Amino acid sequence: MIARYRLLSTLLLGAFLTLPLAAKAATGATPFAASYRLEVRGWPNATIDHRLTRDGASWYSEMRGSIAVARGRERSRFLIQKNGVNALQYASGYSLLGFGGDYRLAPGDLTELPDRQAALFELSRRAVSQRCESTCELRYLDHRGRETRLEFRSLARETLRLPAGEFEAVRVEVTEPDSPERRMEFSFHPELPGLLLAVDYHRDGEQRSRLSLTSLNLDTP
Repeated sequence: MIARYRLLSTLLLGAFLTLPLAAKAATGATPFAASYRLEVRGWPNATIDHRLTRDGASWYSEMRGSIAVARGRERSRFLIQKNGVNALQYASGYSLLGFGGDYRLAPGDLTELPDRQAALFELSRRAVSQRCESTCELRYLDHRGRETRLEFRSLARETLRLPAGEFEAVRVEVTEPDSPERRMEFSFHPELPGLLLAVDYHRDGEQRSRLSLTSLNLDTP
């Protein structure tokens, strides 16, 4: 049961981190507001809200989600550069059965590696612009500031039929070298960096959860 609580809080906090199809996919971003349905085996479905907004030269990526026993939020501020993202600030918090915590990473903590929200945005860009037939690596800091290393490889593109509509998806498989029993399949929008279309989480050969896009709004400030 404790393991399920940890999994749920992790998913609620967004720990789900070729050639460019468009110039904005390679060098910039588009603001959006999206909602997802999170299905976790043994739990009621949850709604995750995800916003990418711009403030001057920097960008904010924020995720929020909750169910009856748990809620979580995560926010990152970063700059988009040609050689990757430059994370500036990070904050997150969660509450689970009355217990929880709040976490922050200041600019001084993020000089070498991005936080995981910024890393998720970077993963979506690299999924489109960098074809990894074998394995590529992405390193970031988790919510406590600990270095985390992911490996990912490109999968075949496919068309997804989701509650929000039909989309071409750029897919990557993500694993942690220290946890080979776990893997995630991310499906990204090819022209909207940072936007998830779907995420499937597998453990010990079984699918344990799925995140899928239910609504998308590009008319955001």
